Amino acid sequence: MTDKSSETANEQVDTSDLAYHDDPGASPTYIGDPKLRFEAGRALVWGLVIGLIVLVIHISQSLLVIFGAMVFACMVDGGARLLAKVIPVGRGLRVAIVLLLVTAFFIWLGYFAGSQISQQAAQFPSIINEQLGRLIGFLQSKGFAIRSGDIQSFAGSMASGVGTVTKAIGGIFGGLTTLFLIIIIGIYLAIDPRIYERGVAWIVPASQRGGFYDTLSHQAYTLRRLMAGRLVGMAFEGFFTWIMLAFGGMVIGTGSVPMAALLGLLTGLLAFIPNIGAIISGILMVLVGFSGGTDMGLYTIFVYFLVQNFDGYVLVPMIAKKTVDLAPALVLSAQLIFGVLFGLLGLALADPLLAMIKVALERRSARRKGDVEPHAAPEAA
Repeated sequence: MTDKSSETANEQVDTSDLAYHDDPGASPTYIGDPKLRFEAGRALVWGLVIGLIVLVIHISQSLLVIFGAMVFACMVDGGARLLAKVIPVGRGLRVAIVLLLVTAFFIWLGYFAGSQISQQAAQFPSIINEQLGRLIGFLQSKGFAIRSGDIQSFAGSMASGVGTVTKAIGGIFGGLTTLFLIIIIGIYLAIDPRIYERGVAWIVPASQRGGFYDTLSHQAYTLRRLMAGRLVGMAFEGFFTWIMLAFGGMVIGTGSVPMAALLGLLTGLLAFIPNIGAIISGILMVLVGFSGGTDMGLYTIFVYFLVQNFDGYVLVPMIAKKTVDLAPALVLSAQLIFGVLFGLLGLALADPLLAMIKVALERRSARRKGDVEPHAAPEAA
């Protein structure tokens, strides 16, 4: 009896095994249980999500370079749109005019102002070191146990923290290569941005393309306004700082501040990085100012606060702040995080990236509430 039942069971096993091999859809990895199949599918999705996150982290520097190119293209696009109001020519020619004007400015800066600024730049480190030595001596006289080595180690740790950049973007050569890539990609984007917009839109589901174009148009508008305010603020801060340091001190009797042209240029360039850039330029300005005496140092403090207050409370709000409306604490936090993660490039692009995220969330919320109607692809200006 037992032998017959065993033979019957073996026959059933052999039959199921034949049925398994005869099924064209079956495979050694096939999971017959629906619940196990569902859980395996979920595990696969989570694995793909984690892999995508790892990939994004791995190529984050390249993505940041592409975003920097988009910011540069947006600035060129803003200049081309301004030219369209006075010069009725095609977009390609207007973009070429903007690029020629920018190139001419930097050529002028290099040939006519470069000699004076380079001479001042050669003296700049020695003056800063001398003033830091005086500051350390003053603190030691007041009872603070501080040494020059402590300052150097602190500066080194700050540089290593804020300057955490991958090998592709590290160093002077890497920085120049990155800048070159940003400019080249940005020029291609500025010449005909609609090609790339349509290319990305093809990836988006057809039902969501109206919302995609709606968000993209508002992001482009916000970024143009933000960059316009940034460029105007940079030009104002650099020029006005140079005028005040070079000639203002002569009027009130403190004399011209040393390296006024270099300080004006550094102030204008550092103004591209809100909050942190102003602090760095102010420290450099005050250190150089006190090298000429207490009166000159106090005058540089006055110039710093005058320029920063006018730019922060009058100029920038009129152009960009009302459009973007980013909380200062949020901007500063984003700059610190992106600076630690991506170095100087992340620090410079934290503000535009934060603005783009804010606009995307606002447009998504507005569409869900039904306050706006998604529109089709905009026409090139």
